[in-house]
Amino acid sequence: MLEHGGRLLRAARRYGIAAERWLDLSTGISPTAWPVPAIPARAWQRLPEDDDGLIDIACAYYGAPALWPVAGSQAAIQALPELRAPVRVGVLAPGYAEHAHAWRRCGHAVQSLPAAELLRHVDAFDVIVLIHPNNPGGDRFEREALLQAHAALAARGGWLVIDEAFMDATPEHSLCADSAREGLIVLRSVGKFFGLAGARAGFVCAAPPLLRALRERLGPWTLSGPARHVLRAALADRDWQAAQRERLLADGARLAALLSAHGLAPSGGSAFFQWRRGEDASPLHEALARRGVLTRLFEQPPSLRFGLPGDEAEWRRLDAALAAAVDELAAASTQGGR
Repeated sequence: MLEHGGRLLRAARRYGIAAERWLDLSTGISPTAWPVPAIPARAWQRLPEDDDGLIDIACAYYGAPALWPVAGSQAAIQALPELRAPVRVGVLAPGYAEHAHAWRRCGHAVQSLPAAELLRHVDAFDVIVLIHPNNPGGDRFEREALLQAHAALAARGGWLVIDEAFMDATPEHSLCADSAREGLIVLRSVGKFFGLAGARAGFVCAAPPLLRALRERLGPWTLSGPARHVLRAALADRDWQAAQRERLLADGARLAALLSAHGLAPSGGSAFFQWRRGEDASPLHEALARRGVLTRLFEQPPSLRFGLPGDEAEWRRLDAALAAAVDELAAASTQGGR
């Protein structure tokens, strides 16, 4: 099992701070969630049915010709490598580590490389996996460069897999509309944008033959009845979605400005999080944790990812914690240099 954000209970035990007293910024999940209404008893009592309208609503939301619901994009990340015999796979690095892990687990030859290297050497791979925008770096890619890479891969039976888990705030950059092309696979996650991570829901946008193979691999009932009920309403709520995009874009910029004001200018980021590389990542993570602020620490490269505070009190708390943590590290550096 790889390390992920959101391990709040573990942090509470380690630092002796009750879980309810933490400001958890360790995930990229929106702190503002779509307001889930009461779920009817029928959704709990009956087996889910594929023809309940969810696929049509999701296709309209993502602009995809065809898709299939899965138990979070993580389910697709684990299943896709099982649909191919061992091949050469290039995976974006740094990036969401589950991609490389899943392909290696299935016996594929995996290289983790920066995006520029992957796109420059497409012929060296049978499958290329990109995260767009990247997690944690927030990297973005030109549409034409992605489609050229896809065409080169597809011409010899290869795949371009694009993880768009953090794309919802900027849907104009999505390749979902192009996903009917053979060998182009786009993964989408509901949890981040809608703040519904607990639903464990996502979608795979791809050509129908690939979707049929994935469906056979995953089996029936990939989403629960309550999850399907909630998603039908959330994906159709265009007014809430528009307000959420505006809110996330503004808060992402606000977080970047706040970090910069404390001398911690981000190295990259998105509407959902900001990412800062630096050799002081671990001590900064510890200093903030002692103040009940949980961030996501990466060892390679040494870096921290900061998620979004949820309200003004949380913004003020982060501001104060950053000031105290930066002062603490500066004092420690001064003492160490004597």
